[in-house]
Amino acid sequence: MGGGPSTPALAAAVSEAGGLGFLATGYRAPDAVRSDIDELRRLSSRPFGLNLFVPRPPSGDAAALARYAEAIAGEAERLGAELGEARYDDDGWDDKLALARDERVPVMAFTFGCPDERVLASLRGGGCEVWVTVTTREEAAAATGAGADALVVQGVEAGGHRGSYDPAAPGEIGLLALLQLAREVTDLPLVATGGIATGRGVAAVLAAGAAAAQLGTAFMLTPEAATSPAHRDALRGGARTALTRAFTGRPARGIENRFMREHEGEAPLAYPEVHNLTAPLRAAARERGDADAFHLWAGQAYPLALELPAGELVRRLAAEAREALRSAEGALAHRPEAGREDA
Repeated sequence: MGGGPSTPALAAAVSEAGGLGFLATGYRAPDAVRSDIDELRRLSSRPFGLNLFVPRPPSGDAAALARYAEAIAGEAERLGAELGEARYDDDGWDDKLALARDERVPVMAFTFGCPDERVLASLRGGGCEVWVTVTTREEAAAATGAGADALVVQGVEAGGHRGSYDPAAPGEIGLLALLQLAREVTDLPLVATGGIATGRGVAAVLAAGAAAAQLGTAFMLTPEAATSPAHRDALRGGARTALTRAFTGRPARGIENRFMREHEGEAPLAYPEVHNLTAPLRAAARERGDADAFHLWAGQAYPLALELPAGELVRRLAAEAREALRSAEGALAHRPEAGREDA
């Protein structure tokens, strides 16, 4: 939920209701992240987490980036915007790690890869629990070996960026299958995410072996989220979602729009260079309410998102999950044992 919807008010409301609220640090300067932490702690004394992007090597393909800039120049001109510089940066990686240690953030969750063992150990030494996002069985094994405390198991149904280590070979496995595959290679707690929007969905992943469920798109229509008006309108619709690299240079799931359809085939796999290139264009489109020209991140179950206060939504999801688990237990209790033969 980086780049807009994530707010201290949303994270605080979730934590206050008994969930674990997260602040997205992607695209945020370290000083802004510190300010968000201060505001969250003013609103709630309960635990929370930060989400960080693990930097990957630069693409090194200047020619491909130049071609893409030329291909989308007309989009920027139409919106009265200038394209950004297709530059590489690490999103303030070292400064954000230092901030997390200094602030003794309860949970640090990583995506786009697994930090090395020294980074994980230093965070744990600073009082942080470390979660790593995985999208394949192999990534689950690697994160376990590196010393993660828990794995965020991201199914292909999830909205926003794929958390895969290698953007050229992103994990495209459904959540239920991935939970089973990950469990075969790790004993760590699994946090299931991707396409979960109801209490029944929460119950399903708990029954499948997850220790917790992580929801993102389900909270994007809450009043505490800073989701833009045009994005909110799109979330109230029923258009299909698709994976695209057209906006940022890394595969991500969003509600399909014109920009995706017209530019997906031209976009290079080059994150964050493409992100920095298109950022001014996307900001202009968002300001104008042009939902066909900026990213509309959403998971496959987005039509189920409710327009409720975040705390009320957490409590509703928990109650629905408990009822679903009770119902499933009752259904099993009234069925004959598998394979039993009547005398």
